[in-house]
Amino acid sequence: MKKKLIRLTTVDLSLDKLLQGQLSYLSAYYDVIGVASDTGLLKKVEEREGVKVINVPMHRDISLICDFRSLLSLIKIFHKEKPDILHCNTPKGSLLGLIAGKITGVPHRVYTVTGLRYQGVKGFLRFVLKTMERISCACATKVIPEGEGVLHTLQVDKITRKPLSVLYFGNINGIDTNYYALHKNHQNERMLNQCPNSFREILGYSSSDFVFIYVGRIVRDKGLNELAGAMSKLSHEALPQKIKLLMVGSFEKSDPVNPSTECYFKSSPDVKFVGWKDDIRPYLAAADTLVFPSYREGFPNVPMQAGAMGLPCIVTNINGCNEIIRDNLNGKIIQVKSEKALYNTMKWFVLHPEEVKRMSHNSRGFITSRYKQEDVWKATLEMYNNLFTDKTKSKNAL
Repeated sequence: MKKKLIRLTTVDLSLDKLLQGQLSYLSAYYDVIGVASDTGLLKKVEEREGVKVINVPMHRDISLICDFRSLLSLIKIFHKEKPDILHCNTPKGSLLGLIAGKITGVPHRVYTVTGLRYQGVKGFLRFVLKTMERISCACATKVIPEGEGVLHTLQVDKITRKPLSVLYFGNINGIDTNYYALHKNHQNERMLNQCPNSFREILGYSSSDFVFIYVGRIVRDKGLNELAGAMSKLSHEALPQKIKLLMVGSFEKSDPVNPSTECYFKSSPDVKFVGWKDDIRPYLAAADTLVFPSYREGFPNVPMQAGAMGLPCIVTNINGCNEIIRDNLNGKIIQVKSEKALYNTMKWFVLHPEEVKRMSHNSRGFITSRYKQEDVWKATLEMYNNLFTDKTKSKNAL
């Protein structure tokens, strides 16, 4: 009989996007159950992954009454299902799940720390969020930082004294490098019915344009006020190529960009705003370089996806980004919250086409050697299997 594994996230979107394909892969070896708050995607996860799913209403924000109800629901589920492994990620779901797992005696409680919400927050809220992380780590039997940067922060901020190690090269799920590729294959026919150059022309770009692309939520925390300022200056300079910015994402009311930034992105002739897209590959294929000036990340997917498509990247020196990108190898790493650094680096890319070509050539190989999805899944499975092997060794030693 297979051992039972519960994968828990706060909302179903995380099961759907962060763990796509992994649950199905693991179900060949474990009896897998996905637990999350259902926003309309749980059924999709169940059908695609072929695993059982359970809806537990949970809220990302702090809500004591709702959180207590969620905790009681999780305790009830764990008593009934009796999992051998509970593996949590995303902050609120992990906190509630790991407390419930400890109360009900789940033998192996794994916590993957994908991002630290207290970073960039001040005052009492920072204290509360740090305390939540400490409790989550205390209730876990194994803590896995998603990257070396997260590992370092957990140690420096004294969040946990447990031994820490990154799984494989980091990132919880890796990326599908067959899907994110410029060549035709059975998985991306829809995108490449037309070649990248023709799609670039459809977007209105010529060969004399240098196209930067940003993909993600359009919020202040992603460094987009700085990006607007840098683009505005560059647009007025006499350069060998015209600088264009392709924006793929949606404006959000929480943590909004400055009104002037929103106005610039929506009205500038040098910026094309296409909104949120489920399939970003045609847009990556039409661009020359990804610009990703975020203030903080756990281990972001977008630079990996862009790199797999052969794009060099401009990223800030933050957790995750400074592991995915090696300065001058497959992109450039710049100072956080620096419009000047972003401006200078974007200008450098336009003025050094041979260097951009070299970094582009390096990009896909670097990503596929470290973040291929199947390799991350195998490392995850090996980690699970070692939980029981290590326990057996400990008993024999006694």
